[in-house]
Amino acid sequence: MSRILAIDYGKKRTGIAVSDELRIIANGLTTIPSDTLIYWLKDYFLKENVGVILLGYPTNLDGSPTDITHKVEKIHKQLQLLFKDKEVILRDEWYTSKMAFQAMIDSGMRKKQRQNKALIDEISAAIILQEYLGNI
Repeated sequence: MSRILAIDYGKKRTGIAVSDELRIIANGLTTIPSDTLIYWLKDYFLKENVGVILLGYPTNLDGSPTDITHKVEKIHKQLQLLFKDKEVILRDEWYTSKMAFQAMIDSGMRKKQRQNKALIDEISAAIILQEYLGNI
């Protein structure tokens, strides 16, 4: 079975998480500069069997677009065009950054560690993926 990869796209950084081959567990993989996402994915897909790409879709509390929603929609279209052999799914990412921060607190991370925004992005991607895995 192929893996599922989740992307928490941001203006500067993008968090990435991946499932195991059985699609049971989500693991934070890395955080990369957002402008390198497509290159990073091309390289990663040469090494790993990924069948589904989840792309976090940002909205405000009322469901309206955020300042980055348009950029995520553009990335979504790019992914669909470039990776036709993969299913690309937009997935609600509302509140995942706050959940990631709370997970860091609950796991006992020190304040200095919790200020690592790259780690928050990576954990957010893992949350998006784990919620998806729980529903399939």
